[in-house]
Amino acid sequence: MFRNYIKTAFRSLLKNKGFTFINILGLALGLATCLLIVFYVIDELSYDRFNTKYDRIYRVNTDLKAGSNETSFAITAPPVGDALLKEFPEVERSMRIGQGVNVRFKKGNEVIDEKKAFYCSGGIFDIFTLPMQHGDPKTALAEPHTIVITQTIALKYFNTTDAVGKTLFLVTDSTSYKVTGVIEDMPAQSHFKADLFIAMGPNHDNSWAHFNTNTYILLKQGADRKKLESKFAALIRRNETTPAFDYNKFEAKGNYIRLNLTPLNEIHLHSNRQRELGINGYVQYIYIFSAIAIFILILACINFMNLSTARSANRAREVGVRKVLGSSRKYLIAQFLSESIMVTLAATVIAVFAAWAILPLFNQIAGKSLAITAHTFTWLLPAMLIIIIVVGVLAGSYPAFFLSAFQPIQVLKGKLATGFKGSFLRSFLVVFQFSVSIFLIIGTLVIYNQLTYIRNKDLGFNRNQVLIIKNVSSIDPKVLKEQVKQLPGVLNATLTHYLPTSNLSALNYVGAGTVKNIETQFWQVDADYISTMGMKLVQGRNFNAQFLTDSNSVIINETMAKMIGYKGDPAAKIKDGKDYQIIGVVKDFNFSSLRDNIAPVMLVMNNDWMASLSVRLNTANLPSLMQNIENRWKALQPNLHFEYSFMDDDFNALYNNEQRMGSIFIVFTTLAIIIACLGLFGLAAYAAEQRNREISIRKVLGAEVATIVALLSKDFVKLVLISIIIATPLAWLIMQKWLQGFAYRQNIQWWVVAVTALGALAIAFITVSYQSIRAALVNPVDSLRSE
Repeated sequence: MFRNYIKTAFRSLLKNKGFTFINILGLALGLATCLLIVFYVIDELSYDRFNTKYDRIYRVNTDLKAGSNETSFAITAPPVGDALLKEFPEVERSMRIGQGVNVRFKKGNEVIDEKKAFYCSGGIFDIFTLPMQHGDPKTALAEPHTIVITQTIALKYFNTTDAVGKTLFLVTDSTSYKVTGVIEDMPAQSHFKADLFIAMGPNHDNSWAHFNTNTYILLKQGADRKKLESKFAALIRRNETTPAFDYNKFEAKGNYIRLNLTPLNEIHLHSNRQRELGINGYVQYIYIFSAIAIFILILACINFMNLSTARSANRAREVGVRKVLGSSRKYLIAQFLSESIMVTLAATVIAVFAAWAILPLFNQIAGKSLAITAHTFTWLLPAMLIIIIVVGVLAGSYPAFFLSAFQPIQVLKGKLATGFKGSFLRSFLVVFQFSVSIFLIIGTLVIYNQLTYIRNKDLGFNRNQVLIIKNVSSIDPKVLKEQVKQLPGVLNATLTHYLPTSNLSALNYVGAGTVKNIETQFWQVDADYISTMGMKLVQGRNFNAQFLTDSNSVIINETMAKMIGYKGDPAAKIKDGKDYQIIGVVKDFNFSSLRDNIAPVMLVMNNDWMASLSVRLNTANLPSLMQNIENRWKALQPNLHFEYSFMDDDFNALYNNEQRMGSIFIVFTTLAIIIACLGLFGLAAYAAEQRNREISIRKVLGAEVATIVALLSKDFVKLVLISIIIATPLAWLIMQKWLQGFAYRQNIQWWVVAVTALGALAIAFITVSYQSIRAALVNPVDSLRSE
């Protein structure tokens, strides 16, 4: 019996090749999309779970309120970790790690820049699972000037992974670092990526007033995180008061410093604080993409139902004859479900191969390195089997029960099921399909509009035509600056460690007069910084390298001026170990993601150590100018690679995550529209099939093709209008919530809804018109011959 079902189903599918092809294509598209999303979601949810103790590891955060400025940081003051370990028995281990730095090592005559280096304490190997191939993790970073490297770095410098005892030489000051351990390369699913861990020496900053360290703790089994957090306030009050900073007065004015904990496995998706060690994801995207996967799979199943139902007129007589010959309804249901499962099986096989083929392109769009491995099949094969059965039964249930319910007498008399208007279910399915598609279109347009707004927003500085030459601390930066400024086409140049498009900054508590203590960004710059960056002074004057007193002067931004109540008083000072005279106020500029409000900044003229040279160019003859600049570099440091970037590219890199999500949205939206159109195509075919005699009679009575097309299309257009009414407010609410994540955002524009509505109507009308025109052009004699 089962063999007969398969054989009959196979013949029926071959007999209707067009519908079979569309059915398989729709399901394969839906399943392939679901697979890609599942790969993405699993990868995102797996971050940091390679650590065997991940459920007991927490990062310590700092929340700050100073005046009207509230900021959440992923960093703490350096002594926090040791204080937690010493004062709270719930804490088993603690460690601290500095922000990532670029270091340059010598390899023979070659100078190599390493961008993933971190200064950290030795406790890192007691907390994180970083398997050490060579060396002792307990003592690897116990001494100053020791370093632990990954196996990739070991092979790069020493051509072997057994590099313990060997030495790396720092270019800047020829300091030697002894390799005391070689670990396996860190997994991609880590919230920060490191190639080198450098021992944090005893002279490292231990001030409670500076915030520059990421702190992690390992709690003991059974420790209560909430109870531990409740004790942090007292810890801050005991330790934060210093001669330069009175925390009690600071807190009495409604300000605060608060410590809290983030579980390690929640950092990647749930933490987007300032000074993260890496670029994190957003859990909202996981929810959105998971919902998209479910909806697209449902859309594909709906298409199956619609296209199978569209064939009902052709198969109705088959059902009637089978029933007259004694076939029971349950056998008919089994027959139709067999066809459905066969189609689903074929679509699933195609979907797996399609997902495998598309995965490299998807990785490029999503910025991932996903791969189908042997481990993948341990869950993929059972999942595919379940999908084949569930989707096959779900997608085939409606046509199976619908077709098997035909009464043989009515069928053989030509009295088929009611037309398109008579089915609430089919109308509901069209509305559902287009509601999902319209929602995705609006979401995609809103994301695109926000990214365009970000790219074009006035940031308070001019990021265009600025070349950033990196690693200048390895040579004589002042000499390079002067030589570059003399080149034709160079408008200005500045040396600094801090740029508006970088995530590096120094955080200090400073006193303004005797009244206010605030947390501020502390940037060391030179006298050409403001003019080169295209910033504007709203009060006072710029730095002047000829004024020796300007080494004790500061320029603050408007936000800081408002916080300290600065009105241009020539006697106003900033206290940070020494008194700084305020000589000017620079117009506010965005120096971090537009997700954040502008924080207070103070610029200090200091040329002690500069990481980069920023050069404002006239780009009329850029290739020649770049070659001349590189020649100046090579003349000073022939063995060091000339590394550079452009500021507008660095700025755009801050929003790589949003840009990737926008690209993924476009792909998924396109697929959803294609699948929805396949469903609409099926329903249009069904409607035309049900009304072919009516159409023929109308043509005999003189109806024009345009009239018939309008007749068949209007019902579908009404359903699309209903979809627009349903999807638009829902999409507006959800995308408005997404926009709330940006301190600076573009409101949802009216044209987004208008374009979406017109686009959906146009897509629906074009899809339906094909079937309508085809039906209208049929010779009426062919339809009325049997009447």
